Amino acid sequence: MNDTPETPENEEETPVARMEHDGPLITIEEEMRNSYLDYAMSVIVSRAIPDLRDGLKPVHRRILYAMHETGNTHDKSYRKSARPVGDVMGKYHPHGDSAIYDALVRMAQDFSMSLPLLDGQGNFGSMDGDNPAAMRYTEVRMDKPAAFVLADIEKDTVDFQDNYDGKDREPTVLPSRFPNMLVNGAGGIAVGMATNIPPHNLGEVCEATLALIENPDLSSEELIEYIPGPDFPTGGIMLGRSGARKAYLEGRGSVIVRAKTRVEEIRKDRYAIVIDEIPYQVNKAAMIEKIAEQVREKKVEGVAHVQDESDRNGVRVVVELKRDATAEVVLNQLFRFTPMQTYFGCNMLALNGGRPEQLTLRAFLTSFVDFREEVVARRTAYELRKARERSHILCGLAVAVSNVDEIVATIRASADAAEARAKLMERRWPASDIAGYIQLIDDPTHKMNDDGTYNLSETQTRAILELRLQRLTQIGVKEVTDELEELAGKIKEYLEILSSRERIMGIITDELTEVKDKFAVPRRTEIVDWSGDMDDEDLIEREDMVVTVTSGGYIKRTALADFRAQKRGGKGISGMQTKEEDVVTTLFVANTHTQLLFFTTDGMVYKLKTWRLPLGGRTAKGKAIVNILPIPTGVSIAAIMPVDRDEKEWDDLQVVFCTDHGTVRRNKLSDFTNVKSNGKIAMKFEGDSADWKMINARIASNDDDVMLVTNSGRAIRFPATDVRVFNSRASTGVRGVKLGDGDKVVSMSIIRHFDATTDERAAYLKMRRAVAGATDDEGASDEEASADASISQERYAEMSAAENLILTITSGGAGKLSSSHDYPVRGRGGMGVAAMDKAMRGGDLVASFPVELGDQIMLATSKGQSIRVPVDGISFRSRSAGGVKVFNTGKGEEVVSVAWIAEQNEDEEEGGAEE
Repeated sequence: MNDTPETPENEEETPVARMEHDGPLITIEEEMRNSYLDYAMSVIVSRAIPDLRDGLKPVHRRILYAMHETGNTHDKSYRKSARPVGDVMGKYHPHGDSAIYDALVRMAQDFSMSLPLLDGQGNFGSMDGDNPAAMRYTEVRMDKPAAFVLADIEKDTVDFQDNYDGKDREPTVLPSRFPNMLVNGAGGIAVGMATNIPPHNLGEVCEATLALIENPDLSSEELIEYIPGPDFPTGGIMLGRSGARKAYLEGRGSVIVRAKTRVEEIRKDRYAIVIDEIPYQVNKAAMIEKIAEQVREKKVEGVAHVQDESDRNGVRVVVELKRDATAEVVLNQLFRFTPMQTYFGCNMLALNGGRPEQLTLRAFLTSFVDFREEVVARRTAYELRKARERSHILCGLAVAVSNVDEIVATIRASADAAEARAKLMERRWPASDIAGYIQLIDDPTHKMNDDGTYNLSETQTRAILELRLQRLTQIGVKEVTDELEELAGKIKEYLEILSSRERIMGIITDELTEVKDKFAVPRRTEIVDWSGDMDDEDLIEREDMVVTVTSGGYIKRTALADFRAQKRGGKGISGMQTKEEDVVTTLFVANTHTQLLFFTTDGMVYKLKTWRLPLGGRTAKGKAIVNILPIPTGVSIAAIMPVDRDEKEWDDLQVVFCTDHGTVRRNKLSDFTNVKSNGKIAMKFEGDSADWKMINARIASNDDDVMLVTNSGRAIRFPATDVRVFNSRASTGVRGVKLGDGDKVVSMSIIRHFDATTDERAAYLKMRRAVAGATDDEGASDEEASADASISQERYAEMSAAENLILTITSGGAGKLSSSHDYPVRGRGGMGVAAMDKAMRGGDLVASFPVELGDQIMLATSKGQSIRVPVDGISFRSRSAGGVKVFNTGKGEEVVSVAWIAEQNEDEEEGGAEE
């Protein structure tokens, strides 16, 4: 026995059987690849993706065409649904009958289609997800709008192709007179791609298309003014416009749809949330079940009972509330945790020229207009051809009528029809009576002879021979010529249409307007502006808040009522717990619904509403601002600008920026309407300005002045118009004030401009000091001391009305009020004038800005102490005078920020100093 193991070397070769094959060998890999590609293209082109021209998938197109062929139109009686399903399956769509029936049912559902194309009778399903009755029970016919989808299909307006077995012909597209793709939307999943186009309002789509026909240069942005968003057949509320806008501009986007609700008193002291409309494609029964589930899991609180009271008149779901529940809060929870609020993902994919393409709004409408132009041109060419064919026969009949005896004799003398036809065609017939008509018909294939005679064509002779002799002798010349004149007019019109694109566009416009007038309905889905967050802003009470920012990067908002007004000179109350090195740098008052623009020292801007800031008590530390805004390490807030005006009005406003190096820049506020969550560049620091910082940003108009104040006590005031409006956001601006060594700008204010001479200002200031009771040792400006001019009481009153009170505060807690007339208007770029006597300052200047006597100010120190002081308790002094003690700072403590608080209507406690 041989123990040697078998190896490939010593194995005997076994013969392999091979199949005989005359063709080339194909690998399994290659066959799989090719077959899958064929399958994918078949699904994409022939099943799942609609054609943008008629907005239909093949199955829907075949259903409509089959019903059109069998006369199952809106003006005829209903037929069993099984009839069109059988016709479609047998002739055009060799797939399952259930798939065809499902497609048919959807076209009849008014909760699925914005403009139903079929009119169903019987159970065609419901919003609760109920299945339709079997096709043997339901009945259907085409609805009126379907007639405008199929109009003129018999006039060679579209191409036809063989059906699946080559025994019938079917249209490749229907000649729809309106953009059905956008009106009814579509959804489908192919291989490697999908489409999900929302339905839209017919009137809006028609208006946009008409506008595009009138002005082909309209952009998608401009078309959005006509079509602001989808219009779902189930109504509801669409939150915001950004998702739809993105879909229209880029082909993809997501819109948020919310149920339409109202609060109703169902019995005494008991309320319910009534749902009248639900989001598109939401199963109502499943939604109610989800509400009940969330109530059981206590994610939604305050609900006592849920009941569906919907009927044939519409949706009505009643969510009964508990006695102590707040309807707004419960509603917010329902939107957050149930399908009462959903996202509709728009994927604007359709077949364009047989290829799947992601399309913008403009691309959709432009392609549709091009398609309609082709349809109208083909229809007109068809009608021209038919009119010429009829006219050609009539010309032959006219010749026959004029020469009836000779025609009859020729026919009788012929052995058969062929001989008669040949003799009639061979002879030259006198045709002076029809010469004008032949010219009007303008048929290039058949003209008169040079000698004025006319040869009959085969078509004409056949028409003559097919007439009975009695009919031929009864036809009158006028009868023929009248019809010829009518056809000649039509032929002329057809030729004019084909030679004029403007005429074709006019026809498209008229036909589209007809559809709009017949079927347009008011918008069902309401569009409301929305911030894009799940929180419902309507739940936020309008309330004034004190916003505080520290140098350590903490921010918070505190109710204004938490701070008590105190007399000048008080020690203050504890305003914020901070580290020793963390000082309050910014305080201001804003309403919870006010839009805030955050400008940072590195030149960025961020946008947020006050209510989004963390709420904390007076002594709370707040929240790190880097957890709210994406601010880089080492960067702090330079200015927070509350803007109460609507963003649509921001184009009328201007904002002035200032850097610590004394440069200023002016921009339109509308440059900062679109600020993304990661911020936007407001001022670019690079190169020589890389270490500069932005210190402030304020709204200003052309009638305002800008005033800059330095830490060394210099102030300069110049017209805002001295700084041009920049279009760029990269520049650091122009020089506003000339700085000395080590000097920095610490404050920028916007002051009302007033034209007055030097003498008028000096006289006014002298009278003003007397009215304020200022003594001589409180200092007077140089202009005032040398003034011997006077002004009238009327001029004094005028200047008083235009006066701004300028508050100036030092780091040592000294402060004063002075008149804006004491600050002369100069050209920008100079050194300015003294804002406070150097020897009496008690530290560097911290802030200087306009106030009113009814206002209050809040001062914060380096140790976290704060005090709220009425402005009318601070002394009025001249510009160059020193200040009085406003805040008694402790050892090693300095005033670091001053906030202005507008006059309040509420009664506030006024007390002495509080430790």
